[in-house]
Amino acid sequence: MPRVRSKAAPKQDVQPYFGPEAVKFLRGLKRNNNREWFEARRAIFERELKKPMLAVVERVTDAMAEFAPAHVRPAQKSVMRIYRDTRFSADKTPYKTHVSAWWTRTGLDKTSGGGYYFHFSPAEVVIAAGIYMPAREQLLAIRIQLLEQHAEFRRLLNDKKLRKVMDLDLDRSALTRPPKGFSADHPGIDLIKQQQWGVLARLPAEVALNEGLANEIVTCFRLAAPVVDFLNRPFVQDEEKKRQYIFKLM
Repeated sequence: MPRVRSKAAPKQDVQPYFGPEAVKFLRGLKRNNNREWFEARRAIFERELKKPMLAVVERVTDAMAEFAPAHVRPAQKSVMRIYRDTRFSADKTPYKTHVSAWWTRTGLDKTSGGGYYFHFSPAEVVIAAGIYMPAREQLLAIRIQLLEQHAEFRRLLNDKKLRKVMDLDLDRSALTRPPKGFSADHPGIDLIKQQQWGVLARLPAEVALNEGLANEIVTCFRLAAPVVDFLNRPFVQDEEKKRQYIFKLM
């Protein structure tokens, strides 16, 4: 599969990691989370955070063509907005105090399906992979898949190489009882009761200031790819059935 590159790829002089000014900006934003402060320093944000972030995502995405080609997309589409969605939140501060990216699978909405995540704040670097806050029908589809394939998924989550660099990122608010229609005696019920599934690495913020940042992310993503592929399996199969049906109608 040919690599998909951003139409506006980062310039060669933009390094795929961050500098001390990026940390300083995010700390200042946390103390002054308002439009006036941000707009007065927008040029700093663009130079110290947005451009390096695009460079990081570009470098990671290029590597993902080898092990997660369905998640390859232009860098601008993977980088998440700095603006918070405050419509349903009591917290009305307008900006996030971190920068992040989400690599969704082609054909799935940006906030659904299994994918890959990177997040940089003055406190830490977060690298994650899995499915988070899935839609109701997706949640059910994964639970049904786990009825027959729970042992396979458990092996993937407990892969020795993966667990050396990432921890389990299961839902702390997992159901206390089995979902309706699922037996409490099922050997995979602990996984079925989850409401999200994934793996996570929390690293010191200083990692984002090192030249090896992109390689660190790629290492985690590569090891987590089988987990993400498993979680997307029922959705991919469903899309394939739809394509076959449409083809028959033509």
